[in-house]
Amino acid sequence: MVSGFQIRMDRILRKGKMLCIPMDHGISSGPVEGLENPSNIIQKCEHHGLTSIIINKGIIKSLPKSLRIGILVHYSASTSLSMSPNRKMLTGSVEEALRLGADGVSLHINVGGKEEPEMLEQLGKISEECHKWQVPLLAMMYPRGENVKNPHDPETVGHVARIGAELGADIVKTLYTGDIDSFSKIVKAIPVPVVIAGGPKAKTDSDVLQMTEDAMKAGAKGVTYGRNIFAHKAPEQMVKALAGIIFRNESAKEAEKQIGKK
Repeated sequence: MVSGFQIRMDRILRKGKMLCIPMDHGISSGPVEGLENPSNIIQKCEHHGLTSIIINKGIIKSLPKSLRIGILVHYSASTSLSMSPNRKMLTGSVEEALRLGADGVSLHINVGGKEEPEMLEQLGKISEECHKWQVPLLAMMYPRGENVKNPHDPETVGHVARIGAELGADIVKTLYTGDIDSFSKIVKAIPVPVVIAGGPKAKTDSDVLQMTEDAMKAGAKGVTYGRNIFAHKAPEQMVKALAGIIFRNESAKEAEKQIGKK
C-alpha cells in the first residue's frame, strides 16, 4: 500500500528526480529581481519540466490557483537587515503546512557559526513532526559561519550534508564542490537524495548547465536553482534546458539549444 509520505514525495519529485525553484528570498532580501510577482514565474515554468517550488507560507496563500507541481513551504527566516543574518528562525509547524496544502517542508540550516546549535535543534524538532505526519522534509545544509574557511571544501560540504541526513531530512540540498569525483564521494555517503543549490546568478547559461550535468553524473538527484532560473531573461527556457539534463540525460551543450527557442 502506498503511504502518505510516498504520495507527497511523488508530487515533489518525478521518477525520483527534482527540478525545483526556491523562491523564499522575499524575507531575507525583499522583492529581488524576478520575484516581484512569484506567481508569474510559477505560471511560466510549471509546464516545462519543473517538479516543485519552495515558497513561504504567505505566498502559498496568495497563489491565484492550485498547482500541478509540488509545494514545499519554507520555515526558516532571517533578513539581510538583521545583526545576525545567518541566524535562521523557525516560522511554522508541520501541521500548518498540511493546512496550507503543502506537500513538504523546507528548512535552512547554517553550520559552522555561533548560531548553529539553535538551527540543529530546529531540524531535529521539525524532522520528528514530519515523520509523525508523513510529510517530506528538505534540509538546505550550508557551510556558513565564522569557522568555515572554504564553503566549497569537499570535506566540509560532506560533513554538513551528512548532518542533514543524520537528523532526519528526506532530501538534502547542499553546495556543489566543483568536480565530479569529490561530489560523488559525498553523494555515496548520504542515505537520502542529494540536490544542489545554484548559488548567485551565474555569468553564463553554459556555467549553470555544465554544473548541472556534472552534478548529475556525480549522483545528484536534481537541482534547486533560484536566481539562475527566476532572474533569467527566459526562465521557462532555462527550466526546459535543465529538464533535458535531469530527466533525459542530455549534455549541457545539447540542453543549451533549448534556450532562445520560442
